[in-house]
Amino acid sequence: MINKFVFDIETKDTFEEVGGQENLKELHISVVGVYSYADDAYRAYEEYEFSALADAFRRAHLLIGFSSKRFDLPILQKYVNFPLAPIPHFDILEAIEKSFGRRVGLGILAEANLGVGKTAHGLQAIEFYRNGEMQKLKDYCLQDVKITKELYDLMQRQGYLWVPQRNSSQMAKVALSFAEPAPPPANLFS
Repeated sequence: MINKFVFDIETKDTFEEVGGQENLKELHISVVGVYSYADDAYRAYEEYEFSALADAFRRAHLLIGFSSKRFDLPILQKYVNFPLAPIPHFDILEAIEKSFGRRVGLGILAEANLGVGKTAHGLQAIEFYRNGEMQKLKDYCLQDVKITKELYDLMQRQGYLWVPQRNSSQMAKVALSFAEPAPPPANLFS
């Protein structure tokens, strides 16, 4: 069975509150948004549900994210009791950086390729958490997951994404490709 997941995390705190970006692993997760290709479903996990999230990721043959290798995975690792690094992982932002030579925001990339924007930003997500607005937080996180999934699917179909040039209305056609690993045999997890 195909067990690949698109995911995104939101944090309870800011870099400033943990002493800077060098203390990334000190951040705490408020919610994790996930899209499961096997179930064709989106789900947001709160902290009390992280054991169910860990069970799902333990059976993953591919993780997909945006800035997820640099940000999401190092923070998420402290919430699961098995190593996440061995799971094959495709990070859209990392691929763009390697191919294009610079970073670009998820919202800008979504507007250029999908005609949609983000509904909020990371600091607002922290405010949602602190104000107890969990549904707003989950909706925001899952919107980022949806954008990431749609960008990944588009990239896989056409072999490129459009990236806006700095200080110009021109777009660069950035070739991107990723050969997904084959799912493990079904009896491996029996």
